[in-house]
Amino acid sequence: MADLHTFIAGLPKAELHVHHVGSASPRIVAELAARHPDSKVPTDPEALVDYFTFRDFAHFVEVYLSVVDLIRNPDDVRLLTYEIAHDMSQQSIRYAELTVTPFSSTRRGIPDAAFVEAIEDARKAAETELGVILRWCFDIPGEAGLEAAEETTRIAVDLKPEGLVSFGLGGPEAGVPRPQFKPYFDRAIAAGLRSVPHAGETTGPQTIWDALTHLRAERIGHGTSATQDPRLLAHLAEHRIPLEVCPTSNIATRAVANLDEHPIKEMVAAGVLVTVNSDDPPMFGTDLNTEYGVAARLLDLDERGIAALAKNAVEVSFLDEAGKSKLAAEIDGYTASWLQ
Repeated sequence: MADLHTFIAGLPKAELHVHHVGSASPRIVAELAARHPDSKVPTDPEALVDYFTFRDFAHFVEVYLSVVDLIRNPDDVRLLTYEIAHDMSQQSIRYAELTVTPFSSTRRGIPDAAFVEAIEDARKAAETELGVILRWCFDIPGEAGLEAAEETTRIAVDLKPEGLVSFGLGGPEAGVPRPQFKPYFDRAIAAGLRSVPHAGETTGPQTIWDALTHLRAERIGHGTSATQDPRLLAHLAEHRIPLEVCPTSNIATRAVANLDEHPIKEMVAAGVLVTVNSDDPPMFGTDLNTEYGVAARLLDLDERGIAALAKNAVEVSFLDEAGKSKLAAEIDGYTASWLQ
């Protein structure tokens, strides 16, 4: 497996399900906490390891929001965004669709235009200086209700930054029905954005059906419970609707009991297209390279199988066709060179 880990570390990759604030490394979180000493977030990176140990999904959301509260001005937003890209560059990530929650920042007083300007400035610098292409998925924090949906849709449609490609829905699923968000997704889709809601992470398959039926989902974030419904699995496979799978995240939030019980094997066996992602990597003590290692073990993949998994993410990404072709060719070239 040591050779596989080395192969994965150098493999050019795309990541499709990773959160903006949730990608803040302990170093960055500690720096932000030091800027804002009224926060309860530890300023010691080592203490953050204990702070990021979650009892359940509700506790994870509580901790996550305490970190969100550290992002208080455009300089914080810009620092966070650029440093995330820097961490990605260290993992051979060439392209990432970063899930961004504007409402979390605008409700804390950051003007929407300044927020958008900060992430766009960081995006352009990351591509020029680090070789990492970033795109945005603006997501509704479901627990904040329809007010958040309206605000997120307005920012996405009216300001529509150059890097924005998709529209999502995150946060707790229990008690937050998907159908109520249909008008907002309709507006976003009409404005040219792609639909990528979370569904079926901590609730059953009906949430996934609702995301497909009411929100016109093109990809499903997590979809962990899809394996409980054979008809749903068949539908996902037939229509090539990908599941953005985040194995370690599912264990950390107690959505799945342990890795050996993770449903990724059943998803692949049913012919469903899956991508492997890190979700909120530092909070879950992981990164994308680690997730590929986990998937390789669970799916019994060799180098070619791992490369095929990486190409899944490229294929179903919202990168332009020229960019897809270039990255897929880079994956093929790297793999061929490795196997010589």
